Amino acid sequence: MADDQSVLTVSIVTPDGNVYDNEQVKMLVVKTQLGELGIMANHVPVIASLAFDEARIQSANDDQKDKIAVNGGFIEFSDNVATIVADSAEKQDQIDVGRAQNAKKRAEARIKKAQDAHDKDELARAEVALRRAINRINVAGK
Repeated sequence: MADDQSVLTVSIVTPDGNVYDNEQVKMLVVKTQLGELGIMANHVPVIASLAFDEARIQSANDDQKDKIAVNGGFIEFSDNVATIVADSAEKQDQIDVGRAQNAKKRAEARIKKAQDAHDKDELARAEVALRRAINRINVAGK
């Protein structure tokens, strides 16, 4: 078992509930609005907005690396505890790629329709749906 001073705890939660919990993490890598952020034990406290991308989590007890598709939200880290509050999140092995590809096609059609209608609100919603679908596809394929 790893030394308590050299590990961190990672939790990922969404409005639908807890998606991920691990108390023995060596390293967490997320993409913030300003770039990639790597966190190891005893990192300085931080709060940051997250981009649509994957969270990569390396377990302290083995070489296991978990990948979670995180769609927006924020991360808060202090006292070796990282909490990600995401709009939505999905573990790599639970992503239905076919469903994500269909969502991508629907979002692309919505974008085209919104552009033709000059509907800025619908365009913004469709672009978010497209980013979410692409993120899920990318994480599932890695």
